[in-house]
Amino acid sequence: MSELLVLIDHTDGEPRKISLQILTAAKQLAGAAGDTVAAVWLGEGGSDVAATLGNYGADKLYHWDSSDAQAYVTLPQVEALEAAFEASGADTLFFASSNHVKDVAARLAIRLDAGVITDATDVRAGEGGRLDVTKEVFGGDKITHSRVAEGRKQFVGIASNAFPAEDTGGGAPELVALDMSLSDAAMATTVDAVEKQGTADRPDIGEAAIVVAGGRGLGDQAGFEQMEQLADVLGAGVGASRAATDAGWYPHRFQIGQTGRTISPTLYLGSGISGAIQHRAGMQTSQHIVAINKDPEAPIFQIADFGIVGDLYQVVPKLIEELRARKG
Repeated sequence: MSELLVLIDHTDGEPRKISLQILTAAKQLAGAAGDTVAAVWLGEGGSDVAATLGNYGADKLYHWDSSDAQAYVTLPQVEALEAAFEASGADTLFFASSNHVKDVAARLAIRLDAGVITDATDVRAGEGGRLDVTKEVFGGDKITHSRVAEGRKQFVGIASNAFPAEDTGGGAPELVALDMSLSDAAMATTVDAVEKQGTADRPDIGEAAIVVAGGRGLGDQAGFEQMEQLADVLGAGVGASRAATDAGWYPHRFQIGQTGRTISPTLYLGSGISGAIQHRAGMQTSQHIVAINKDPEAPIFQIADFGIVGDLYQVVPKLIEELRARKG
């Protein structure tokens, strides 16, 4: 029996949805082999959310409850995660395929001579304890099945919404504090701080079950007001194509595509987006795709489950009106 480590990505003291999804997947993989799922929490508040992590599959929780700035910087996190490997004797790590966490995992992989596979959409138990990992490459044109070579630790980054998050009521996990000191190279000092700006109460597009996206066809920045209205009715996140963000109509952090965010919601609803390969690479793993475009030849219709050929400024207001009426 061995331990499967799951690095918990968290914001404001709460685990992100993707981390709960990964815990669920790890628990399913561990069950057949009789392995233990061990969550790793870096930063303050780990012990406070132990019960939640246990409910989603964590049997053990390694936590570095540091309130210092170091706990949220890459190199200190690498050293803390290395300490978790030393304490656990694990050879497998699951983590969220976000930019920061991938950076942490890559640096640690060099130290521990591990193989790294990111953006996995499925993970299955293979022969000899090796994991069979499925992912999409070349903008989704190819599906690959990979595994880390024998004799090396295996690090697997999981894509958002690749697995469901299931609360099984597992109870509080065993707590193990990581008693460690940072190397001189890892010491960090906060030199500046900026107060977080207020944001609309919408889910992050990387984790949202529903994403509403707008593109060049909106015509101007004002068009995104309609996208936000539609999103608020649906409880959705709002995204944009590169053309829209480059035009300054919506912030770049909401860009979906090969050079932006990769999403995989249950429902993607795109308006005024042609569906060029750059954008499709970031959203075509969505479970259900709905497209609104006045061009019947738009590439987005090739992958859409439902398509509406028409003027979005006639379709979207009626859609908002109908949804509001149904909600009462």
